[in-house]
This record gives sequence, C-alpha cells and structure tokens, in this order.
Amino acid sequence: MKVSVVVCTYADERFPDFCEAVESVLGQSYESVEVVLVIDGNRSVFERVSEEFGERSDVVIHCNEENSGLSYSRTKGVELASGDVIAFLDDDAIAAQNWITELVKGYDKTDAIAVGGRMVPEWVAGRPEFLPEEFYWLIGANYEPRLEDWSEVRNTLGSNMSFRREVFEEVGGFDEQVGLTGDNQIQAEETELAMRMYDRFGKGMLYNPDAVVAHKVFDYRTEPAWLLRRAFWQGYSKRAVEELPVDGPPSEEADFLAHLAFSSVPRRLVGLVRKPALEKVKQLVMLVALTACVGFGYVYGLVKFAFR
Repeated sequence: MKVSVVVCTYADERFPDFCEAVESVLGQSYESVEVVLVIDGNRSVFERVSEEFGERSDVVIHCNEENSGLSYSRTKGVELASGDVIAFLDDDAIAAQNWITELVKGYDKTDAIAVGGRMVPEWVAGRPEFLPEEFYWLIGANYEPRLEDWSEVRNTLGSNMSFRREVFEEVGGFDEQVGLTGDNQIQAEETELAMRMYDRFGKGMLYNPDAVVAHKVFDYRTEPAWLLRRAFWQGYSKRAVEELPVDGPPSEEADFLAHLAFSSVPRRLVGLVRKPALEKVKQLVMLVALTACVGFGYVYGLVKFAFR
C-alpha cells in the first residue's frame, strides 16, 4: 500500500520548520512513501523547496499560481498524489518515525475508510502553566481522556489524518469556504469534510493513538489573548458548521461540554481543595474563560447567521 503525504506551506519564516516536517516523513520506517509538497503561491519559498528536495524521486513539488488557502492546497496535493492512501501533515509538525506504519495498520486490519492519530504538543517556548489540558485542541494537540484506542471518531486533528484515496475523491476534497484564508475565520475544513464523508459512507475516522505527530507550539500560541481569540473563533466555527448542508455524525461538542461540566471542573475543584496550588487556580480560571469565549463565539455566529 503506497502512502502519499501532503505537506503545504506558504511563509518564508516557516521554511526551517517546513523542512523538518518533510524530513520526518522522508525518514519514516514505512517504505512505500511519496511526499507531495504544495507551496501556496510564494515563488521564493518554491525555489528554496525545489533546491532542497527537487532532486528526490519520492518528492513531488507544486506551487499554486496565487495564495489560495490551506483547503485548496491540500486538495491540490491529493490531485498530484499517486498513493492508495493520502495523509496530511502540517508544516509546523514532526511525525514519529513509525507514524505511517501505524496509520496503515488501520487499513490493513480493518475496513477503515480513514485513519487518524494522536497529536502531542512540542513546546517551543515552554508549557504555559495556566493552559488546561482540556483545551490543548486550541494549540493543535489531543485531549486524551476523551479518546479511546481504535475508536471511531468524527475526525482527528488536521495534521494527523489520512484517507483512502477513492474515499477522498468521492467526497470531493476540502471546502475552501470553511477553511482559514484571508479574512475568513471559519476553522472547520476537517470537520466539514468528515461530515460529508459520514453522510456518504456512514462511517467516521478510526483513531490510533500510536500514530503520533508532534505539533510545534510557538510562543504566540501560548499567549492568553491569542488563546481566547482562537476559542472565540472556534465557537463561531461550530455555529457555522451547523449552517452547512450536511448532517454528519452526532455532534461531539455537546459531549465535550458535558465532560467539562460534570467531570473535568468537579475533578479540578476537588483537587484544588485537597492540594491547593497556584497553577491549579490559573488553569481552572482559564478553563472557565476559554469555555466562555467558545460560547460567545457560538452566540455571535447565531446572531450573524440569523440576520444574514
């Protein structure tokens, strides 16, 4: 089974991280791997990428004519790929050496149509003591207590997911209207694609926690203001998804809120009473603040779409 890994990039300043991401794919223990590199309209980056990887027979390089966004670039990467399975990795992530091997296990052992893995944080600027693990998804990492090994989920995070090629092609690729590009703040391209996949095939994505990718968390992503803004726009995105003409599987957001209210917060309160600590207080306050921001973003979406 041949696996094509699509890695997209745009910014010059991200080039060293991009190269590290690509090298992590080229160094996989799995043998039959193709790497498809899509540069989103930046000719200077395209020239640097071509100089770095252009002579490799297992690498395909493409540059969009203009900056068209991540959703467009990912779909373009699939068009250029030749693998039986298409996987995606972000330009600020590092795949474990056995990442593809573990993804392929899901296809070899089951009739899975899509397989994703676990995202762990790579703290470039150090772990902020105020950030609760429940909201690691804001910085592109998993909150593990809610995920079961080899369970079916709606979708995993975008930098660690894969699809059978024919499934991706039949579903129709990523929707450019629900991905970050320009002034568009809807952050739901993976969710929307997974919903269409579920509507078409009646199945979600298989989760294998042994397929590990580390996501770099740069200093700006650990700033409270950035996290609160991201939480707001994530809430807005949740509401925007409800406006889409697809049903998809049952919503996972309601389960997450129930987990916060009836499991996470009570557990944290008990832990704070038993062993008070400033870090625990900070995390509890931030948990409440981030939850509120998600809620405000959702309400903003309600109002905006009601008067659209």
